[in-house]
Order: sequence, then structure tokens, then C-alpha cells
Amino acid sequence: FLSARVKVSNIALGTLVLIFWHLSFSVQGLYRSHRLISVREEFTEVARAVVVSTAALLFIGQLGHWQTINARTAVCTVLLGVVLTGGARALLRLNLRLIRRRGHNCKSLLIIGGGMRARSFAATLALVAGYQQGLPWMSQGGDTPLAAKIALWGGREIVGLLIVSLLAGTATIPYIAYHFHRVSPYGVIANLIAMPIVSAWVMPIGILGVLSMPLGLDSWCWWLMGEGIEWMMRVASWVTSFPEALGRVAAFDSSPLLLCTVGLVVLCLLRTPLRCIGVLMMTGAIILMIRAPQPDVLIAADGSAVALRGANGRLSMIKSGSDVFAFREWLAADADWRTAKDDTLGEGIKCDAAGCVGKLRDGSVVAIAKSIEAFEEDCRRAALVVSNRDAPPGCAALVIDRGVWRRSGAMALRRRGGQFEITAARSRGYDRPWARAVVSEGDALVPSRAAPQPRDATPRADDLEAGD
Repeated sequence: FLSARVKVSNIALGTLVLIFWHLSFSVQGLYRSHRLISVREEFTEVARAVVVSTAALLFIGQLGHWQTINARTAVCTVLLGVVLTGGARALLRLNLRLIRRRGHNCKSLLIIGGGMRARSFAATLALVAGYQQGLPWMSQGGDTPLAAKIALWGGREIVGLLIVSLLAGTATIPYIAYHFHRVSPYGVIANLIAMPIVSAWVMPIGILGVLSMPLGLDSWCWWLMGEGIEWMMRVASWVTSFPEALGRVAAFDSSPLLLCTVGLVVLCLLRTPLRCIGVLMMTGAIILMIRAPQPDVLIAADGSAVALRGANGRLSMIKSGSDVFAFREWLAADADWRTAKDDTLGEGIKCDAAGCVGKLRDGSVVAIAKSIEAFEEDCRRAALVVSNRDAPPGCAALVIDRGVWRRSGAMALRRRGGQFEITAARSRGYDRPWARAVVSEGDALVPSRAAPQPRDATPRADDLEAGD
């Protein structure tokens, strides 16, 4: 269907549908937390959003003369959308309620997104396009004696499995690099060896185990399933022993990833020479990923860890506690192979009882003040002062103290033209039920450089004596 119907005009109308849906959801507040409203109110908002979005789809479908978009499909879309979306929201509420009943505070939960939907979308799109283009090629010469022998020995299945693994693995590389900062060049080999075991052994045995659970005969199924998983682990360990089996990728923002996604869609859906535009877009996205600017200073959410990029281009790190989580994440995002306990992490930073001092690539001094006494010298000599204390007013340097990182969370700073560009985890206006904004005077993100206000030294009337 896609290969027969996709045209530039249809792509433009489809993009218009997505933009309208996004604006509609934003206006109706579906991107905000609904934890504090009732179930009825949430179902009402979901139903309203689904109806408005379906009406827009029906209208644009009539403009594009899409025969599959009619009143019947619109009604089915509304019913399925309300049931599935509303049911998912209700299930989420139920799970959160069960978590709270078990004594867990939802504020301490860490939700890690690995872009699973994006990876599934990319892999499916590549497989559909590959099947469409590869089916005629694999059918050529199918009537020859050699082709018959190859098919008899499962040659087509092996080639098909190799192509499927190659297409799916290649299409998901940008998303894995974005979320996990790594690439696996030998993933095709691992998938080629492990996928038959998963399809013919692990999954069927798992289904059989579920069916035999009411009879109490499921224990041997789980043992057999575990053996299949052990085989997968041995394959993974063997592949990771290859030279350069795991590559690191420095962190980049979402712009190159979006450009790569658009290029993948254009390359896979179009059948005309215009698909070459997708290759150009993906090439440009790869260049942007490689040339993505890296931060010069990193500060943990609680101010306990700081990283500086020195003259050698590598990060030097210092921490005040024993937690190395920030170190691991920073090293992975910087494509650095060092471990969180490497002895070279402290190179370039000199410390004493009052604090620590390091230099950036341009020679700017960054001071980490551990005591109140250190602020006097640090504010005079450093370009940036970081501290887990409250800094005194009037500091000439840019100060990130306890009040700043409490409001803004973790921060990344880039040195540009003698100034710092600040990217904070909690930007201005960030307010969530699980992370309320800290009410304070002045700018909630940019540290203050304002000089102290002069004190009024006029004596009170009660303090005046005769003759004053």
C-alpha cells in the first residue's frame, strides 16, 4: 500500500496531520501531568483529543482523496483510540497506586527511555522497504537447478535472515547512538546466530510454559527456556570479544536524529529518484552527529561532582561523595573509555583544604569552593566558581552555588567567546508534580553577577541622643 500510494503531496498532507495533532494535544494539555485530576476528567480529555484528531485526519484525507480514510474508519479510529489510550492511562494509574501502597516514593523512581518505539519504527520501515526492493532480486534465477539446490539447503532462508538483521541493525544505529552513546558493528553476526534460537526455541518454550502453568508442569519449560537464554549470553560474550566490538559515540542533541529520521522515511517510502534526497539528509545528520559540540563544564544535580574539559580535550573530574553514577554517565556521553574509578580522572585539577582549581581549554580558571574563605580569592581570579555552599553576594565570577543547582538541577556549560552558555536539566518554568519549581527571586536559571546593594547606615531615631 505504501509503495503504491506515497507521493510528495501525500507526504506533505501527512506532515500537516502530524503538526495539527501535535498542536491539538498541546492546546488540550495532554503533554502535561494528569496525576492530580480524576479518572473521569482524564477520560474526557482523551476522548476530546481523539475526536478532534480524527476529524482533522478525515478532513485532510478528503483533500488528498485517500480512499481508505472515510467515515467508517474514522469511527473505528475514535473507538480504538479512546479505549486503548484511556485504558493505558488507567493501567498507569493502577500501577502507580500499587507502587505507593508498597511504600515506594514515586519521586525516587528513575524512568529510563531507550527509544524503543523509535527503534521499532526504524527497523520496521527498513524491513518493509528492503522486502519491497529485495523480493524481485531474490526471485531472479529461481528456476535454475543451482537455485533449486540452494533453496533445498535453506540458502534463501539464511540470506533472508542475514538481510533482515543487516537492515534492522543499520536502521537502528542512530537511535542506539543517541540513547546509549555506543554502536555495535558486529551486531549483525550476533543476531544471525542468536535469532534462530530465539524464534525456534526460546519463544515457543515460553508460550508452552505459560499454557502448562495451570497444570503445574511448567518447571521444565523454564529450565529449557533458560538454556536458550544462556546460549544467547554466550553468543553475546563471544561477539564482544572481537576487536573493536563496541564503539563509543559522543552525545549529540535531537536535531541530527530528527534529520536522520526524515531522511530514512524519504529513502524508504519514495520510489522515484527523489529518494536520493534521503541519503543526503542522512549523510548530513551523520556529519552533525560527529561535529556535535561537547560541554566544557558538567555539574551534577546536587553539586557533588564537577567535570572540566582541559587542554588535552578530555574531562577531568572531581567529586565530594562516593557515588560514581555521574562519572559513568559523563564518560559514556563523552565517548571516553575510562572507567569511573580511573586514576587519570583527577588530572588537571589541583585541590587543597579550601577547594579545587582547574583550567579549561582556553585557559579560563574554574574554581570549586569548599569553604567560605575560598570565595574571596576564587571570585577574584576564576571565570567560574562552583560550590555546594551559598556564595556571598558581589562575586565578580559566574557563580553556581547551592541556590542555583537546587533550582536548575544538573547543568552543562560551554565556553563561547569569553562567556558561558548554560544548559540546565530544569529550565525556566519547569514544574512537575514530582519536582516542584523552587520559588525564588530573580532569574531561576542564570546565576547572578549583581553587586551587593549598599546598606543604609542612617541611625534609627531611638538611637539618637541629645546633640546628635
